[in-house]
Amino acid sequence: MTNKSQKYIKEYQNLRNEIDTAVKILENEHSSYLECKAGCDLCCMDYGILPVEFFSILEELKSEKIQKETLTESSESEGSCVFLQNHVCAIYKSRPFICRTHGLPLLFTNDDGEWQLSACELNFTQFNFEKFTLDNTYPQDKYNSRLFLLNRDFIAKYKKENFEEFDLIPLKKLVKYL
Repeated sequence: MTNKSQKYIKEYQNLRNEIDTAVKILENEHSSYLECKAGCDLCCMDYGILPVEFFSILEELKSEKIQKETLTESSESEGSCVFLQNHVCAIYKSRPFICRTHGLPLLFTNDDGEWQLSACELNFTQFNFEKFTLDNTYPQDKYNSRLFLLNRDFIAKYKKENFEEFDLIPLKKLVKYL
């Protein structure tokens, strides 16, 4: 990676730290409603992620010397994440934003411009959804917008491959780069 690319990776890591802080606050607030525990992996899929996130995760995995050989190309079910090994995330520390926030009450605007709330169907089964507010939900658009803008700057400087603004790279491609 070039020094210019490293700048964006550092910015990505700073944004990720910010997200982790917001997530931790919500996890603490909603802990009695969260069913996410070790072995719960219904949300672990082969998501597509933006290039800045892909290459940031790749750099971390290389520095941690994740062994490509320990990962199976085919996961237990079609569409599952290649990094899901025996119901455990092999890249948990470096996992993408979507994996960090899944299960929490996510607030975003839908295609009609209306606010929409999303939460894992296993969580909040004994919770009145009308009690969700801007203060006790995750503002997905706020962070996704910042990630999108960071990615736009990253792909403008990243010359090894030609990416468009809305290009997503499947997580499983990380294995090929290790």
